Amino acid sequence: MSGRSKGWGIAVAVCVGLWLVQNGSEDVTPPVPSAAQAFAAGPAVHTDAAADPLPPSEPVRLRIPETGVDAPVTGLGLAANGSLDVPPAADRNLAGWYEDGTTPGAKGTAIVAGHVDNAEGPAVFYTLGALKKGHRIEVDRRDGRTAVFTVDAVEVYANKDFPDAKVYGEADRAEIRVITCGGGFSEKAGGYQGNVVAFGHLIGVR
Repeated sequence: MSGRSKGWGIAVAVCVGLWLVQNGSEDVTPPVPSAAQAFAAGPAVHTDAAADPLPPSEPVRLRIPETGVDAPVTGLGLAANGSLDVPPAADRNLAGWYEDGTTPGAKGTAIVAGHVDNAEGPAVFYTLGALKKGHRIEVDRRDGRTAVFTVDAVEVYANKDFPDAKVYGEADRAEIRVITCGGGFSEKAGGYQGNVVAFGHLIGVR
């Protein structure tokens, strides 16, 4: 893991929850992953079976059938401070992929990030915390193939405890991380207090 990746979690965590602020309520918050979906809870329906990695090819669309996510994917670079940029907040249904990193389906750890909400309401990954082990993440690629991942775990981390190496570290197989803001919301403290991360690995191609 390169040193510059240390700031990626900070960039993704800068979500102030404009929708919640405008509605004046901290009660309407995104789903939070249950303890049963964490790695520490055991494998549940998780499988170690894995598909062979694909050659690199840019992602163009991401779907999560169980939660109704179906969104185009845009490339993300690094901000001036070396942290990961985020997709434009005005587009609620847009996911972002770190385009200088691993492409989804190729060997390594592909990073996808998206907003949990914007001023108009829930955004693309509002329901990320509702995912469960065994749910699918599907990524359409520019080469016409669809990389199918299984969810291995869904965890939530406070900003100060974000585990960079665990989330962004290299992998020997094709893996994916989908990241959004979460971990509780406090208008006084500046918004969401952490990140929700879904971990997955490639199990099929179609």
